[in-house]
Amino acid sequence: MIKFSFLPLVLLLLSFPSQSQHHSKKTVASKPAKDWQLGVAMYTFHTMSYPEALHTVDSAGLKVVEAMTFHRAGAALKDSAISKLSPSGIAKLRKMAEQKGIRIASVYIGGGKTVESWKKEFEIAKQLGAKFVTAEPPVSMWDSIDSLAGVYKMKVAIHEHWKGVSAYWHPDSVLAAIKDHPNFGACTDLGHWPKSGVDPVEGVKKLAGHIVCVHLKDIAEWNNPKLKDVRVGTGIVDFPAVFAELKRQGFKGNIYIERDAEIQPSNLPSVIETVNYYNTTLKKLK
Repeated sequence: MIKFSFLPLVLLLLSFPSQSQHHSKKTVASKPAKDWQLGVAMYTFHTMSYPEALHTVDSAGLKVVEAMTFHRAGAALKDSAISKLSPSGIAKLRKMAEQKGIRIASVYIGGGKTVESWKKEFEIAKQLGAKFVTAEPPVSMWDSIDSLAGVYKMKVAIHEHWKGVSAYWHPDSVLAAIKDHPNFGACTDLGHWPKSGVDPVEGVKKLAGHIVCVHLKDIAEWNNPKLKDVRVGTGIVDFPAVFAELKRQGFKGNIYIERDAEIQPSNLPSVIETVNYYNTTLKKLK
């Protein structure tokens, strides 16, 4: 996905709400089967075109997706990146999803370096029917992007890559962005955090009250940014503990299966396996 430069250390010294302050808020435990919606991030099928990816999502039995503006739109639209399409082209993509009963709940947007480029991608997300966007906004554009999000009435879920490639590798970095920006929230990436030595359970706790969505992935070991993800439930992420914490917080939102590793011929079997793991694990939640 799109990557941004490392966040200067000074931002980590900003004054954040303490973890104890987050936990002091009165919360009502959510009901996962009702309040959480399992879907898939289309990046999982990024080597396919958008129409091919939709067909694969449908084959997995999932009906909620996070699209991305750098996805190839398919042969009928000259395989253009979604970000380059006209409004009529965007309408065709939305119709493709609707015909399969698939809802585009959010869109991962790259944004760019200008307010105008971010405005264009917010507009695309709105046209696709998304309720929020996932992004890694440049630090210098926080105020402008927060304002755009307000205009479009769409939350910005800040996504985390790992240390060295993203400003948002640590929960504190995300909290720095959220502070004084009411339209910012968090997209917690459970598989990227361990690459920077961040325990996903502790990360979720720290971002209590700010989590808009979750990227569901696993990783084989700590502090190794060169690793690709592994099948959910086979790595080091303690998913039962993560789910229990989300439930305790009263989280209500989307949980997207996302694979970074490309398994040939398709990630479909892995996605179906993850759906089964997720459902089994949720049944065991107390």
